[in-house]
Amino acid sequence: MLERLARWSYTHRWRILAIWIVALVGAIFAAKVGGGDYASNFSLPGSEAQQALDLLKARFPTESGGSADIVFKADQGVNDPAVKVAMEQFFAQVKTLPKVAAVVDPYQATQGAPQISQDGTIAYARIDFTVQAQDIPKAEVIDLEKKGDALESRMSGVRVEFGGDVIQNAQFEPPGGAEAVGFVAAIIILLITFGSVLAMGLPILSALFGIGIGISLVFLFANWVSVPNFTPQIASMIGIGVGIDYALFIVTRYRQGLHEGRDPQAATIVALTTAGRAVLFAGTIVVISLLGLLLMGFQFVQGIAVGAAAAVFVTMLVAVTLMPAILGFVGRNIDRLHIPRLRRTENVSRQGFWYRWSRLVQRRPVTIGLVGLIALVTLTLPLFSMRLGAADAGNDPTHLTTRRAYDLLSEGFGPGFNGPLLLAARIPGPQGLQVLGRLQHELEQTPGVAAVSPPFPNQQGDTAVMRIYPTTSPQDAATTDLVHKLRDQVIPQATKGTGVRVMIDGETAFFVDFAAKIGQRLPVLIGVVILLSFILLMMVFRSLLVPLKAGIMNLLSIGAAYGVLVAVFQKGWGAGLIGVDKKGPIESWVPMMMFTILFGLSMDYEIFLLSRIREEYLRTRDNGLSVANGVASTGRVITAAAAVMIAVFLTFVVGFDVRQIKEIGLGLAASILVDATLVRMVLVPSTMELLRDANWWFPRGMQRWVPKIGVERQPESLEAELARLTERERVTD
Repeated sequence: MLERLARWSYTHRWRILAIWIVALVGAIFAAKVGGGDYASNFSLPGSEAQQALDLLKARFPTESGGSADIVFKADQGVNDPAVKVAMEQFFAQVKTLPKVAAVVDPYQATQGAPQISQDGTIAYARIDFTVQAQDIPKAEVIDLEKKGDALESRMSGVRVEFGGDVIQNAQFEPPGGAEAVGFVAAIIILLITFGSVLAMGLPILSALFGIGIGISLVFLFANWVSVPNFTPQIASMIGIGVGIDYALFIVTRYRQGLHEGRDPQAATIVALTTAGRAVLFAGTIVVISLLGLLLMGFQFVQGIAVGAAAAVFVTMLVAVTLMPAILGFVGRNIDRLHIPRLRRTENVSRQGFWYRWSRLVQRRPVTIGLVGLIALVTLTLPLFSMRLGAADAGNDPTHLTTRRAYDLLSEGFGPGFNGPLLLAARIPGPQGLQVLGRLQHELEQTPGVAAVSPPFPNQQGDTAVMRIYPTTSPQDAATTDLVHKLRDQVIPQATKGTGVRVMIDGETAFFVDFAAKIGQRLPVLIGVVILLSFILLMMVFRSLLVPLKAGIMNLLSIGAAYGVLVAVFQKGWGAGLIGVDKKGPIESWVPMMMFTILFGLSMDYEIFLLSRIREEYLRTRDNGLSVANGVASTGRVITAAAAVMIAVFLTFVVGFDVRQIKEIGLGLAASILVDATLVRMVLVPSTMELLRDANWWFPRGMQRWVPKIGVERQPESLEAELARLTERERVTD
């Protein structure tokens, strides 16, 4: 099939180019006209936090929406008459904004948690909204902030800042230029790799088509699935990397065909039936791995999974259809416009670095393999102290109002006031309030609790809410421990036998439950993805040990990436180098997301390398020589492909203020670096040398019932097929 596709795309290149241009323009237009809005459905069925939220939505709607804090500081004191009048006028304005249910005025509060600091210089008001944070339009949040700015300009010595989930959800603004910087870095690496401007441009062109259509599909999918506002950044990060890599593999094999004396059409067919097959299979595994996120059952990751998978799928199609057409336009000119002293020849040389490196590894497989394994294990060690959670606003850059509001609340009241716990209680009537009153007293005596608000019932008197303000910040491990202690000990003991059911809600409690759900479901995701990959690799390489080693080594490289994340973001080692000035937990969803992305991307290099080794093994039946030739022919291109991905991922690390994007970017970059060096160029050749022909052992009984999917082509059959195609073309002419 790929032979026919390559031939058709090559001979009908104008038609293929027109189809892809129309597809690109049409996708962009459709996204502009019919694209949906960002949304994040953070429902967590079965968790206590979700049960509490559902109770409030049904019986206490004014307490079930998002919230924001107006935090203000006055040098002359917040009780200064002029300040008090101005702030109360401001609160009255805020009450009139759409979707605002209530404003808890610090000047009107008579009991409960303090809203004015002891020194009288800092105070805060809480805004309760009628809908969840993600459902509040960004324009309304901007309008609120503008009103605060206007107040500041009128009142000398008064600062007004805004915090809370509503503000945090709306303030994400993707910076321009991160993708452009990634492309510039890729251009430089490809120029060094190929030494030719024209050869460099082909992978860039392929990536542009892939992410242009892929990102447009993300906006269209937003009409049906929950798409968080950072989905395009993740999709483009992956799309740029794989788009350039897939085209790079095909262009490299095409140039090799030309350098071996083939004509452009034959070289295109060879490229697509070898590297193109590897691209199709690798891309399929990436898509399957990303869609594996749907098994987790979290709605907010559905858009990320589908969007990223769509970007990879489109990029894969571009590589195997548009790329042969472009090669038809380029022909033998691919090496023109070359950079002096950088022109590269694609052939296997026994004098080349990668051939000599492979032979070095094969001479000392135990020693070198052990060194590589020790390095991997060392990088992985911090993983075992990983703490999942959610970084609070104290990690935001200081130019954001949420960070400044966080600092003011911490200064005036303590860090725990940045993330109160919301208690939702189902009560049997007025006597239930008496039970909650006793619970309030117990809570106030609990270590780790700074303040507790009295119970506040709804109009029907069957539901009440309370707020607990911890002494520690929302992201602190002590706060997580407090949530568990309240749920397991304090609340059950105080309400036992009373008919009162109390549940803990709030952003902090939600992420405690979310981390627990992740811990339960992540092993299932890992198991399913590894099993499917094992089966597919077994069908491709007709081996049991090759897919087994691939799965183990991919897990090692992913574990090393997790270790790097823990070391930087949780322990703070070198965090300042990437703009992170505060230690905190690893975002609960990041390991899940990273696993699916990295397992798929790691398979790219695995398949590209092993398919070439398998191709050489079918030709020579010499395991050692086939490994050396395979490493020699793919070493430079894998290194270049990895360098492109690392450069792209690192631009997202330094180009974004959002901690989650930094975590994803650094984790991906670290894993690709480890995978392309320690794994592919050290552990793979050393283990294959130790196992020798056992690498390709496949029980005779399985040969009959395991379907075969070919990635590699036997050179003899390929040459014969090319000869037939050439003869057919000659007769036709």
